[in-house]
Amino acid sequence: MQPNGEIKSSPEAASVKVAEVEQPLESKKSKVWIFLLTGLLAAALGVAVVGFMVGKELLSPVTPGSSEKVVITIPGGASTGKVAAILTEQRLIKNDRVFSLYARFQGLDNKLKAGEYQFSPAMSVQEIVDALTKGVVTTYTFTIPEGYNTKQIAKVLVDKGYVNDEKFWQAVEKGNFEYDFLKGLPNGRQRLEGYLFPATYKITKGMTEEQIIDRMLKRFSQEITPEYKAKADKLGLTLHEAVTLASIIEREAVADEERPKVAAVFLNRIKKGMKLESCATVQYALGENKTRLLYKDLRIDSPYNTYLIKGLPVGPIANAGSPSLQAAVNPADVDYLFFVVSVDGKHAFSKTLAEHNRNKEKYIARFQTP
Repeated sequence: MQPNGEIKSSPEAASVKVAEVEQPLESKKSKVWIFLLTGLLAAALGVAVVGFMVGKELLSPVTPGSSEKVVITIPGGASTGKVAAILTEQRLIKNDRVFSLYARFQGLDNKLKAGEYQFSPAMSVQEIVDALTKGVVTTYTFTIPEGYNTKQIAKVLVDKGYVNDEKFWQAVEKGNFEYDFLKGLPNGRQRLEGYLFPATYKITKGMTEEQIIDRMLKRFSQEITPEYKAKADKLGLTLHEAVTLASIIEREAVADEERPKVAAVFLNRIKKGMKLESCATVQYALGENKTRLLYKDLRIDSPYNTYLIKGLPVGPIANAGSPSLQAAVNPADVDYLFFVVSVDGKHAFSKTLAEHNRNKEKYIARFQTP
């Protein structure tokens, strides 16, 4: 303070005043930056939300609730882009790039399996990718009834379009199937007779004739256990003879409870050196299942005609199911030598020819059976 009472300014005082003036400017700048950052974050969040919503929409089903089924084929070696293009073309996904990105993001773009698939527009991208990576391909079902022979099986498969007729028979005659029970069997159309197990099978498109046949042979192999072979051996039968006997039982009997009795009749006749005289073997020799055999039919020259030959024919005449296969090695403990159809496809069994003739008079005329 000066003597006259005035306050003299100093550089220090000036600097303090300047500082007091500039502080509000810094605060304003901070507020601007905060405002800008907040805006940018909000914009980014908005973009993210929009992107998420768009992505979710593009991954969702094309037509929710649709019951339409679309069959597509994914070729072997197809890239994810190729798969996406196929799905887009069939209107099963909304965007091929989103599909590819999703598969890549999930680490599945190299794990999409080839094959024929059945998809729906009601499926999401996630569901479609899941099916493709697991190989949930379309399956086709066919059923082979018990008692069908190889010729009838071929017709079923050809009619359904599952096999080529010529290729099927080539596989039957010369196919390389690694099963012990086929070793030593001569090549030819009868080679696999009796070994194509009758059942219901599921196959996929593209399976070869050999693969389809192999599936039936594999199912047959499950029936021929060591115990089965031991029982056949105890009866003095080779496996091939047991399967042959089972095929005749299959074609002769209708009721499962009668199959062991039918088996016993044929085994008893073999022991006594009698001819089997099975009409079913004659039908096989003729190449057709005639409802009424004539006497001239019984004289057909064939290794399958058991009216002319003694013992079992050279091979099976049909493909037997489990009940007949089991009956062949588990015959009933009876001494019957004859049987004739009676009522409802069942049979009347007899021990003597005289009794058999009486049964024939009683039943054959009634059913017009020769």
